[in-house]
Amino acid sequence: MTRLPKLTDRYGLTLSTAVAAARDAYVEGVDLLLTVYPGAAAAFDRAIAADPGFALAHVGKARALHLAGNLLAMRESLAMALSLSDGSSARELSHIDVFRHLFAGQAVAALAAIRAHVETWPRDALVLSLAANQGGLIGMSGLPGREQDLIDFLSPLAPHYGEDWWFAAHYGMALSEIGRHDAARPRIERSLAQNRRNAYAAHAFAHLCYETGERDSGIAFMRDWLPLYDRAGGLFGHLNWHLGLFELHAGNLEAALRLYNDAFSADDHRGAVHQKLSDSSSFLWRSELAGYPRDPARWAKLLDYAREKIPRPGFSLADWHVALAFAASGDDAALEGWVQAIEELVKAGRYPSGSTIPAAARAFAAFQRGDHAAAIDLIVPMLPDRERMGGSRAQVDLVEATLLRAYLNAGRLAEARHLLANRRPGPASLPVAGIEQGLPARH
Repeated sequence: MTRLPKLTDRYGLTLSTAVAAARDAYVEGVDLLLTVYPGAAAAFDRAIAADPGFALAHVGKARALHLAGNLLAMRESLAMALSLSDGSSARELSHIDVFRHLFAGQAVAALAAIRAHVETWPRDALVLSLAANQGGLIGMSGLPGREQDLIDFLSPLAPHYGEDWWFAAHYGMALSEIGRHDAARPRIERSLAQNRRNAYAAHAFAHLCYETGERDSGIAFMRDWLPLYDRAGGLFGHLNWHLGLFELHAGNLEAALRLYNDAFSADDHRGAVHQKLSDSSSFLWRSELAGYPRDPARWAKLLDYAREKIPRPGFSLADWHVALAFAASGDDAALEGWVQAIEELVKAGRYPSGSTIPAAARAFAAFQRGDHAAAIDLIVPMLPDRERMGGSRAQVDLVEATLLRAYLNAGRLAEARHLLANRRPGPASLPVAGIEQGLPARH
């Protein structure tokens, strides 16, 4: 029997359920996904219990399971949604198709489907969320110009969302990432004012503070906001990484290391596997650039984690952080094998980031060997394309900080000054030992 849409979601889109309880639980689940709060799967379960034939509730549950890394259950929920899709509206069928591509690992097809979908249904926020931020399908595309591409994608959609708190946070962060801080700030602050329990808005504000050099404001905000957030939230570790980075910039290594141990490198880390690896390895690397001593035990544990969880390359943001772990552990042979595997993917046309990560990985190894001239020669040519490595500017700044320390260690002070003079304003004062004295620091 055809299921006529009678109810709408929070964005005014019709839903193929006539059961108010199912609609309400579905809307709750979507909002939990959009705010990166735990509990979405349970909310979708309540929607399914109220209306077992509600296909979109099964898709929402599949997405929650996908984010939790439960891929078998994700596939089961998607299969159930597909089996129930007869009688769904054209919008819901297109919505399901987007997630079908995503769950199959078809990133290019999924992004194409998203672009087509939002042309007709621009307020389908759950679909849009897959490509609306630096960790989405545009941000992780590995393609040149992806920061501007994200702005170009979001800008035409802004009138459809008006004052909406979810869209404001994402659009605000995208603006912040291209240096439009004055346009970004009111959107991010409005999002937080409308929905304080929005982890993505908190994330966007942390990035804004980083980009504008407001270290102390970042510390104060994160210390105030984090107690609101459940430890099981997908951004719990990463938001603590942001606080840890601010503390490191302030010279508070002890406080930063407590966050490392208790949150973003904790054994019970609930976020994505690559997030624990990238946050932990980048923090340790940055602390050493700042002049703090190496802790081999931490690196050894992190390398074991990387080998277990990410046995082969294929996801650029994770891949260059695995390379950091290999380099810091002095395993040049393993790093070279890792890089060669990436280069095979590049040759096969299956690695959009191209040669940026192989160059950076070999530079990390050279830097650790003390061959600063080789590190410089590898980083300088790839630096204009570093956005292709994936992640935010705050994350990719690690490459520039490594180059700065290599210049200082090699005594190439004029080049170090030139690098600093040409950096974007705000985070130019990255904590790199020797920068204030203009003298090479002991490595």
